[in-house]
Amino acid sequence: MPARRLSVAPMLDWTDRHYRYFARQISRHTWLYTEMVTTGALLYGDVERHLRFDEAEHPVALQLGGSEPAELAQCARLAQQWGYDEVNLNVGCPSERVQKGAFGACLMAEPQLVADCVKAMCDVVDIDVTVKHRIGIDQIEHYDYLAGFVDQVAAAGCSTFIVHARNAILKGLSPKENREIPPLKYDYVYRLKQERPELEILINGGIKTNADIAEHLRHVDGVMVGREAYHNPWLMAEWDAAFYGDDSSAVSRQQVVEAMLPYIRARLAEGHKLRNIARHILGLFQGMPGARQWRRMLSDAKLLDGADEGLLLQALAAMPSRVSDTE
Repeated sequence: MPARRLSVAPMLDWTDRHYRYFARQISRHTWLYTEMVTTGALLYGDVERHLRFDEAEHPVALQLGGSEPAELAQCARLAQQWGYDEVNLNVGCPSERVQKGAFGACLMAEPQLVADCVKAMCDVVDIDVTVKHRIGIDQIEHYDYLAGFVDQVAAAGCSTFIVHARNAILKGLSPKENREIPPLKYDYVYRLKQERPELEILINGGIKTNADIAEHLRHVDGVMVGREAYHNPWLMAEWDAAFYGDDSSAVSRQQVVEAMLPYIRARLAEGHKLRNIARHILGLFQGMPGARQWRRMLSDAKLLDGADEGLLLQALAAMPSRVSDTE
């Protein structure tokens, strides 16, 4: 497995299997994460629907939402059986729906329970068990709280921590506001790595450019990018060469579109709808001439109705030739 120098954050409703396959056509080495899947969804729902993925997606991690050690252990075992490379515990999501399930960011207040959950998972799998969390919760903002949380969970067997460098405010802020209003404290994450060099520390939150990534990598082991990698996926086009030293996988946007065609054909044959795949590709030409036309064609309900993968070729043909052929 490549190092976790670069990864795309788990994002509900966004990082499904279709987006991950698309992202893999742009970057060969970047780690990809599923949307958060609750333990209940796996234990009492359709396991295949939640866990099926394409082999091309490796390295790929399953993010779990839950707070019962025994249930998380069962789900971690499923993650390993289905071939995931990592299982990640969500201790960062602040949404009210997640709080009602007593998991996500509210677990920042219960480090011993998080440690128990991690130990239960580590005891039953050989793949890495990691934790994604915030730097604090509500009015608890001091560095020592973050350090104590990490130390307690590390003692249970976790050696990789993905740190969203903001506090989680559980009451009064929406999930969107929680991504924007609490101040970023990158220095907390840098210090965590400096004082605990034996741990693998990844940083997340407000990272939008490759220059940002390069600067963070001077201080931590890896960078996790969220919404920017979704809305502007071509940001990932430089990652293999710039951050993994591999320039052999460079592709053009047209090659990415062409690589998606057999995948889309196969998914349509299984009963998937083109609109559920195409929506993840809308940002491919972000900032380029013709980008608006590309988005319009792939989001037009009338064009999508009953369409097959040929719609992507039509949209590509409508782009300025210098963009679709060479960029």
